[in-house]
Amino acid sequence: MSFYVAEEFTDHERDILRRYFTNLDGPVFALVNLPEVVKGALFARYSRSSKSLRRLFLDEFVGELDITGDDGIDATVGVRRAEELYERVFLEYGDDSVAQLGGVHLACEQASNLLTKLLEWGRLMSYLEQSTRYIAYDQRLGGRFRYHRDTAVLRSGLATRYVGDMDRLFEVYSDLLGRAQDHLRQQIPKAPGDSDFVYRNAIKAKALDAVRGVLPAGALSNVGIYGSGQAYEALVLRLRSHPLPEARAYAELMMDELRKVIPSFLRRLDLPERGGVWAEYLADTREATAALAAAWFPTGQDQPDMPTVSLVDFDPAGEVKVLAAMLYPHVDQPESVIRRRVEQLGTEDRLQLVRAYNGTRGNRRHRPGRALEATDYRFDVLADYGAFRDLQRHRLLTIEWQPLTPQHGFVQPSLIDEAGLGDAYTGAMERSAELYHALADEFPTQAGYAVSLAYRLRFSMQFNAREAMHLLELRSVPQGHPSYRSVAQQMHRLIAEQAGHHAIAEMMQFVDHSDEAELERLEAERRSEERRQSLT
Repeated sequence: MSFYVAEEFTDHERDILRRYFTNLDGPVFALVNLPEVVKGALFARYSRSSKSLRRLFLDEFVGELDITGDDGIDATVGVRRAEELYERVFLEYGDDSVAQLGGVHLACEQASNLLTKLLEWGRLMSYLEQSTRYIAYDQRLGGRFRYHRDTAVLRSGLATRYVGDMDRLFEVYSDLLGRAQDHLRQQIPKAPGDSDFVYRNAIKAKALDAVRGVLPAGALSNVGIYGSGQAYEALVLRLRSHPLPEARAYAELMMDELRKVIPSFLRRLDLPERGGVWAEYLADTREATAALAAAWFPTGQDQPDMPTVSLVDFDPAGEVKVLAAMLYPHVDQPESVIRRRVEQLGTEDRLQLVRAYNGTRGNRRHRPGRALEATDYRFDVLADYGAFRDLQRHRLLTIEWQPLTPQHGFVQPSLIDEAGLGDAYTGAMERSAELYHALADEFPTQAGYAVSLAYRLRFSMQFNAREAMHLLELRSVPQGHPSYRSVAQQMHRLIAEQAGHHAIAEMMQFVDHSDEAELERLEAERRSEERRQSLT
């Protein structure tokens, strides 16, 4: 297990926290004895705060709660009674749906960026992760920079180099962050109507976007998770079978905490003939498939010259299927008959149907129904790891990614060059790549910790047209990061031009194809300030 910096609390603070958190000393813990609305608000605030969840709770939430009479509450009260209830149904009859009835808010703190992607892979869970767009990573924990220290690496002959190079990456990040902000303040003056607070946050956000690529994937993050017992069962199985030691360590930490609040839902994981065999199955299939892939695709082969976003699979008849699905609930004919009728419609009639179904959308949150789920698109993407982090979290995607290495090169934001920071940035990329190669032979799984977020990763994304509407409209907004905005814009063009689904592309009316904004977060900060002022 990596070095964990435990927080210090006063006796009074510990007495309060004991009632609502399953432990006060570890990186993984569950929330109990709190209204669901409080837990949801706490996790929402968590994603944009540099504080730990327990400290955030003390500083910003305790004052809003009535804790009178709570002195005797303990985090495990009522578990035995719940166990007796679910034991009869869940274990005796094997009804998996029962495990969907109990939900847990779980915090996983000081997890590397490699681990956070594994935590956030499941569809049937909700996640909020600490954002590199709002949080500066120049602060230290216990006097150390915030990156994962793998036990095996620290016991090896590479320990000194690993710590030294990782420290240097964080030092460069800190230096570039300050210099980028100075440059932006010189180039972009504060507008007369903006407050210092709004201007300062917009400047900081753009600088953070530009320099986050220097951070290595070993950089630590905090993740809030909400899910059912069944979803946690699947998550723990995945982590237990994964080759990354950090993943396996967190699986057991999670189990320790989940046993305190939903033990019956996870009982099967502790049975060798159930959980043990499941984990072995996942590990065996991963290893067998990887062995075949290594034999058929040796490393070091030349990479073909491909666009950064490719539409590799779509249904030429997809638009007809979508239009037929729009009509289906409103007629009394089989779908085959409806499709034949749609095929006979002219362009104007098809557009009339699409526009009727799409309606007058006031904003991107006004989305039509499930007819758009009748067709799918599959994309192959080569983007920096920072963009992948943001795109990967969309839970309805079918997404797979290749190992993070330096082989595909890195992305260097234009701001870095404009501010005269190119040499330092490039030097950090070279240090990252050299450390990766030094680690790769002995620690192939852990070597990814050394790879900076600016390096590009290849990944596939498959989703239906309804999810495309949500994803592409959200990820193309002007305040979004330029890296994932570009991916979203290219996907929209390919749906229209390569797939030929012009009517579907037209429905996605809030996809924004404008150029990069001068200060992406400025308008969002202005709106936030207006909302704050309206509440005072």
